[in-house]
Amino acid sequence: MAKRFQWTGPVIGALLLAGCNIGPKYAKPSAPVPPAYKESALADDGEWRPAQPRDDLSRGKWWERFHDPQLNALEDKVSISNQNIVAAAANVQSARALIREAQTQYFPSVTANPGITNSRISSAFGQSVGVNYTTYVLPLEASWEPDLWGRVRKTKEANVMAAQASVADLENVRLSAQADLAADYYQLRAQDALKLVLDQTAAGDRVALELTRDLYVSGLANDEAVAQAESQLKVVEAQDTNLGVLRAQYEHAIAVLDGEPASTFSIPERAFEAGMPQIPAGLPSELLERRPDIAAAERAVAQANAQIGIAKTAFYPAVTLSAAVGLGSVSASNWFTWPSRVWSAGPALAETLFDAGLRKATAQQYQAAYDATVANYRQTVLTAFQQVEDNLAALRILSQAIEQQDSAVESAARNLEEAEVRYRAGLDPYLNVIAAQNTLLADRQATVNFRAQQMVAGVQLVKALGGGWDTSRIPSAKELGAKTSAQQSSER
Repeated sequence: MAKRFQWTGPVIGALLLAGCNIGPKYAKPSAPVPPAYKESALADDGEWRPAQPRDDLSRGKWWERFHDPQLNALEDKVSISNQNIVAAAANVQSARALIREAQTQYFPSVTANPGITNSRISSAFGQSVGVNYTTYVLPLEASWEPDLWGRVRKTKEANVMAAQASVADLENVRLSAQADLAADYYQLRAQDALKLVLDQTAAGDRVALELTRDLYVSGLANDEAVAQAESQLKVVEAQDTNLGVLRAQYEHAIAVLDGEPASTFSIPERAFEAGMPQIPAGLPSELLERRPDIAAAERAVAQANAQIGIAKTAFYPAVTLSAAVGLGSVSASNWFTWPSRVWSAGPALAETLFDAGLRKATAQQYQAAYDATVANYRQTVLTAFQQVEDNLAALRILSQAIEQQDSAVESAARNLEEAEVRYRAGLDPYLNVIAAQNTLLADRQATVNFRAQQMVAGVQLVKALGGGWDTSRIPSAKELGAKTSAQQSSER
């Protein structure tokens, strides 16, 4: 009996080494972070000022800062009905299942393979006649590979980090859908505002046309002026009609984002009443915690680091403990008797002695993959800072442009009044009135477009800042590994 279990000492000794941690220890990669945003730190006098940390960006429903009930109603549907978000949520559930799949490797596998076999031994094997017999077996086999070098632990860690990245990806998809909807919404409202401008312009052109016709009848104007007034009116009406194309496209895009068929979706026309809210940028260091795409990129680095450890465990031997018990007999009546018992137990050691550099090449592959994820992470951080600065600059410049354009509209309106007075007095031809009308129309259209750009830049700034999200919302390994109550109920 002592000899039978003489292998237990070395095996127990090996199991004591199960805490060995193979592979590099993970450290979050560094990334270039400026002390302040250039745009937010530049004061009106051109001097640099330190940015003050502000954390009043709306958490959750960030779009409510824009105070538009219609936008609020549309945004509330996105997380429920947007199919890209639904797909990303399914990816999270798949990643969570992979964690539980990895956890199963901590435990032994047990199999049963009962069977009844009829056999015949040929007389050619020395028997005078052939022999028929039946065997009855009921084996139970168990095998377990202790996680001596941390392969299972590293695999679970890699799957946890992949799941955390999938959660961040889900939030990035959600934020992108919300921002796209808001941007499309304000572009649609801009078309409504442009239509209002063109409607008002067309109304003024009709009055001017009637005046020109009256002057023509009274002999104070010629038919050329009438034709010019008619042409001007038709051009404006055509532009007014053409706005319907782009408005319909924005409306259809919003329908898709809300998970509705474009054929059954509509948004009533409404004047452009949006006002640009204050959007605090905060400190640049906060951006690394608020952007879901940065969080996903960082978790990808951690996963790649764990993959290096998994690759390095292949250099160490694998120990498998196996055991089998059961019942076997050539007689059905004796099948379940004590003398019919069979059993076996013992360890097995497997080590690759020569693989022509396969394991080394695999480890180098994962090291290179890790280096790539670090570069991708840093590139994501750089892109994030670029997007914040882009939209901060856009808001600053557009604010100045809108003020200048408002002044231009006032001047153009005054110029049109003067041109109409001079035309009625017979001092100038009608072409001067048309030129003044076109200038005023172009200036009013530019004002609407600037305001639309400003609203879209504000939405894009919120998106660039992470929409109020932060990394504290990424679930822990324990939260990811636990089954939800819905899953547990479905498995009962």
